[in-house]
Amino acid sequence: MSRIGLALGAMLAAVPAAAQVSRLEVAAEPAFGGREFGAGGRYERLSGRVTFALDPAEARNAAIADLALAPRNAQGRVEATADLVILRPARPNGTLLVEVPNRGRELAGQLYHDAAANDLLLNRNPGNGFLLEQGYTLAWLGWQADIPPGEGRGAGLRLDAPVVPGVTGPSREEFLFEHARNPVEVTLTYPAARREGATLTVRARTEDPRATPPGLSFRWLDDRRIEITRPAGGFDQAALHEFIYEAKDPTVQGIAFAAFRDLAAFLRHDGSPANPLARDGRSTVNRAMLHGVSQSGRVVRDFLHQGFNEDLEGRIAYDAMLPHIPGTRRSFTNARWAQPGRNPTPHGDRHFPVDQFPFAYAESEDHLSGRRDGLLRRCTITATCPQVMQTDSEYEFWGARASLLVHDTRGAHLPLPGNVRAYLLAGHPHFAQASALAQPVPGCALPLNPLQAGAPLRALLVAMERWMRDGIAPPDSRYPSLAAGTLAPAAGLYPAIPPLRYAGRHAPAQWVDATAMPPVVRGEYPVLLPRVDADGNALGGIRLPVLEAPRATYTGWNPRAEGFAPGIPCTNQGAAIPFAATRAAREAAGDPRPSLEERWPDAAAYVAAVERAAARLVAERLLLPADAAAMRQAAAAGTLARLPPGGGG
Repeated sequence: MSRIGLALGAMLAAVPAAAQVSRLEVAAEPAFGGREFGAGGRYERLSGRVTFALDPAEARNAAIADLALAPRNAQGRVEATADLVILRPARPNGTLLVEVPNRGRELAGQLYHDAAANDLLLNRNPGNGFLLEQGYTLAWLGWQADIPPGEGRGAGLRLDAPVVPGVTGPSREEFLFEHARNPVEVTLTYPAARREGATLTVRARTEDPRATPPGLSFRWLDDRRIEITRPAGGFDQAALHEFIYEAKDPTVQGIAFAAFRDLAAFLRHDGSPANPLARDGRSTVNRAMLHGVSQSGRVVRDFLHQGFNEDLEGRIAYDAMLPHIPGTRRSFTNARWAQPGRNPTPHGDRHFPVDQFPFAYAESEDHLSGRRDGLLRRCTITATCPQVMQTDSEYEFWGARASLLVHDTRGAHLPLPGNVRAYLLAGHPHFAQASALAQPVPGCALPLNPLQAGAPLRALLVAMERWMRDGIAPPDSRYPSLAAGTLAPAAGLYPAIPPLRYAGRHAPAQWVDATAMPPVVRGEYPVLLPRVDADGNALGGIRLPVLEAPRATYTGWNPRAEGFAPGIPCTNQGAAIPFAATRAAREAAGDPRPSLEERWPDAAAYVAAVERAAARLVAERLLLPADAAAMRQAAAAGTLARLPPGGGG
């Protein structure tokens, strides 16, 4: 590998005076063995570190929590250093696609390339090559300061952010173990300022009173670690353990938002040799997209809401944003005692300040708090709003209060702004790999929903590129709503399909007062859920051929099994319930759904139905021709439904 050291100190004339990228040092190597990728040609992988030096006196940095209290360098700047990986094409298409890593991982390849997590980032496997074939310049920037170096979930991209010494205050942790080991060692997000006065409680459900039963105890191992001993009885493996203590040295985690802003500005506008994307005195990218999946999709929404899409020159940082599967949540990132990994689910983490008003892009009033806000409010003031394309799975309605994207806090319809599109991937779980099958797992009562979002996401990315580059409007939003009759209250949504045992359980939407310790629920907002057809498949949104010509019921929810807080929806999972093969079998089971033999007189009829459904989606620009052809082939092979052998597929 060649080593490229890029220091900006000697090149200030070529960089805007207020630029906050102070150093970039990367190593270059051929990507994917020097393979050619269509319009993009060969790619290089650049990996290394980027240093940001932020001016606390700059007005556009004023929103960063505790920045003014952080240590400064000799120039009066606050420094942070982040891991950076760039895939640089020989023939760039002019668009920079920055993915916000999910807990240090790359997921774009798993979505668009049908590969595994981190395969693109770590130069392992380009999968179908989708993004590379089109000439995208891809970048990943570490942004979480709470990921340990060398973290084991994959690439482990992280941010080294400054801490504020001498500051103390109460901090809260919640632990959900999902196993029976006892005792259990856990690591705290922040070191303890003192060990006296810390408390540990346990609850079976978030709604239950906090308890300190006999046998529950903890002991300090050091200022960052405790050992929890769980009570011998009365609580299952999914009990919630809450620890409150006096912490010290908060991290200036909100620098992450400025880092994404300033990286885009530097890579797009700097023409000096310091910029690895510059050629002949100008950058090879002139457009930028910010993409995130799940946790990182929530970060994209938060980045937009907090006004960071305006760079230090007053320009738009990202022309387009693609938050995937965030629901109406944001993140616990730009705050003192931030914990950006927190994920409010139907069971745990529900009282962290992650899923609070505003929920929608459009501005509205919260009738409980009296606040008025919207995700686009700040960028509207500065004329830096991007084009937004949010995609959610069906799980987000059950686990992430997604109906509040298109309804106000009283449940009235709230239209999407003109620069926003929203799409529901009907029948999909939160996330699945391209190779997934409907298999049972411990902890969930039903076989997991295996549907993967790659095909519709590829079509929507093509539409977003044309919208951003050429002004060609993308397909209209496909998101269920009360006005369209595709959302409804939880009661009575499903037909009486025996294995489902539908009980209407979902994550509530609550107004949580996080200034109290522990937090207190002050009110609740209405949550609506997708209506379903006679087979139990959602009616609204993008319905792929697997739903239009179904062989199973695919839900966005899956009840927890006995021993794991039974009945509450499993985190991030849906369920797949195959149709009976014959009429006799389904009548014997009391299943109201027509059997496979009643639906399809032969294999050719089924394949033809899949082909018709795919052709409609291609005409609507919601499916690419290549993916439509692949679906027809999978239908002919009996694998489109992604059910295990003998499971109706």
